[in-house]
Amino acid sequence: MNDAKRSDSETPTVARVLYRPTLPSMYDAQLTRFTRQFLPGLASQPPSVALYDQLYRASISDLERFWLGVWDFFEVVGAHPKEGPQVLRGETIEDVKWFEGTTCNYAENAFRRALDVNDSLIICTSERSLTGQHHTRSELKEEVRRVAELLEHLGVTRGDRVAGYLPNIFETVVALLACASLGAVWSCCAPEFGSVAVIDRFAQIEPKVLIASDGYVYGGKEFDRRSEVGHIVAALPSLTAVVWVANLAPDLEAPSMPIQLVRFSDNLHGGRALDFAPVSFSDPLWILYSSGTTGLPKPIVQSHGGILLEHLKVLGLQSDLGPASRFLWYTSTGWMMWNFLVGGLLVGSDIVLYDGSPTAPTPEVLWQIVDSLGVTYFGSSAPYLTACRRRGLEPSKLYALDRLQTVGSTGAPLDAETFRWVAEIAAPERAIVSCSGGTDLCTSMLGSSPWHPTLEGRLSTRALGAAVEAYDEDGSVLVGEVGELVITKPMPSMPVALYGDDTRARLHETYFSYFPGVWRHGDWITLYQDGSSVISGRSDSTLNRGGIRMGTAEFYSVVESIAEVSSALVIDTSYLGREGKLLCFVELENRGDSVSSELESEIRRRVAQGLSKRHVPDEIIAVPGVPVTLNGKKLEVPIRKLLLGVESSKAMNRGAVANPEVLPFFLDFAIQWRSQADPLIHE
Repeated sequence: MNDAKRSDSETPTVARVLYRPTLPSMYDAQLTRFTRQFLPGLASQPPSVALYDQLYRASISDLERFWLGVWDFFEVVGAHPKEGPQVLRGETIEDVKWFEGTTCNYAENAFRRALDVNDSLIICTSERSLTGQHHTRSELKEEVRRVAELLEHLGVTRGDRVAGYLPNIFETVVALLACASLGAVWSCCAPEFGSVAVIDRFAQIEPKVLIASDGYVYGGKEFDRRSEVGHIVAALPSLTAVVWVANLAPDLEAPSMPIQLVRFSDNLHGGRALDFAPVSFSDPLWILYSSGTTGLPKPIVQSHGGILLEHLKVLGLQSDLGPASRFLWYTSTGWMMWNFLVGGLLVGSDIVLYDGSPTAPTPEVLWQIVDSLGVTYFGSSAPYLTACRRRGLEPSKLYALDRLQTVGSTGAPLDAETFRWVAEIAAPERAIVSCSGGTDLCTSMLGSSPWHPTLEGRLSTRALGAAVEAYDEDGSVLVGEVGELVITKPMPSMPVALYGDDTRARLHETYFSYFPGVWRHGDWITLYQDGSSVISGRSDSTLNRGGIRMGTAEFYSVVESIAEVSSALVIDTSYLGREGKLLCFVELENRGDSVSSELESEIRRRVAQGLSKRHVPDEIIAVPGVPVTLNGKKLEVPIRKLLLGVESSKAMNRGAVANPEVLPFFLDFAIQWRSQADPLIHE
């Protein structure tokens, strides 16, 4: 399982360098100080990519020493057993136990930095307030204390689940930290989720308390969610109380509740101090959810200690965030990147929340906030950056962006053209970090470091402690070829459970059943000799044409570079070794309902030249929109199932679709297309 297969070319195509860190910035990085502490024998070596490679190999060859080194370097607040920490125990990656006997608390560590209590710590911006409301460290501590007291009054104790139906606002951060301080388990859905999608998630975890807002603002419009909250409460018999957050207006009347209703702003004046329950390292911190496009979303349980160490590493060492940083990632509370953003508190960074549309009140709104608030690290999704490029935005000509050091991207592969746009037009002379990880791990295992240059179209390196490889179908390691992304050694933020999966059968089936003893992530990756990589899309939606496998991301990179195409969805209807048709659905910039012969020819020409003649689509169809999940992922697998004859109720969970209004087109198309195609699958 570890004999490497090399591609025909021993030396992979060299990627263009778009940015190089300066030597002084490399010396100043926390990664440099950590390396001297972790590998004192290499202290005299200057920081470099070559030194990082040595550090990386050491981090995965001795996991116990590495993760204990992270604990010590960041001075984690916690307690080890008297005989000392046992970092790892277990026979396989699947049953490993981390830091048994060690206690800690995520919330306590969010406050452990001895910073000025009057400094801004959280800045809350929105469409209604671009300058933002600044909250100091002392204000945050008092709010966490007050809300923890309120939750205790409602009967919340260690291990109870508290659910949030909240936008990206200050109250949501407070609620998470208050829950964590008590040892309760946090779980959140964004208010743009419909009640069915929320119930699908929360019904699985049986929350005791729901913290819900009256609504949210997006694109200049107010969305009243009081009715949805009522439906959610009615469907969750485990609830004993609702905590009401007035987000739209203080005078909006809360819906009538069959259970106790209190307001988030209520102050019990009980004089309770802010205490932090010393929970076990592996005790649950929060529950995240998979997209749930083809069934109930998986409730992914992650631990206090696992998330704490992983986020300290990836934010402090890989991203070089610290007390001098100001961190903004455009996200909703329904995406794991919100949890990642809040993790900035662990390394002492200011965090900037933005609630609203990324293009309202102007298309440049996020760049304006980055400039006016002095953001040093600005992250968003690859589709957002691509949309900025396609709109012709030129942020560096509009704003000074004086403090901005890094532009981050995730959620989908970032195409080479958008890499160049960021490097040349949006934010020249800044690091560009394209990273990949996911909800399952709540981190990025592929990204960059403060020592790495930005490579066009590439993720610069593997993260420390993340034993990432590319496997062929037989479990052999690939270099320079597309393979399954796998992780061969445990990481602390791997799920401690899927909630309710007492036998761990679902956990095993999800991650460990394909390659025994190895985590299969579900992405296609090309991992190069220098440690850089390219993600090519989900491995369960591969384009396999005439034996040539290709990820969908490569296809989209070509087709969506055409000006007339707003978005695309590609489906390979091949199955069970039988080659079917390749269908390309395109959402047109002009919102037209037909594809011109000129555009068809251009798509086919570019695919033939940029990918292969075998991947030229058989049919090109204009669509009213490309269906995506609530987290912005294209519904490749569900639409493929529809085309192969699977009933719509089995092919997809409509509650997990962000734009269900486009689904009738695909349902009708599937019926018509199957009536003309060869008999396929019928379930």
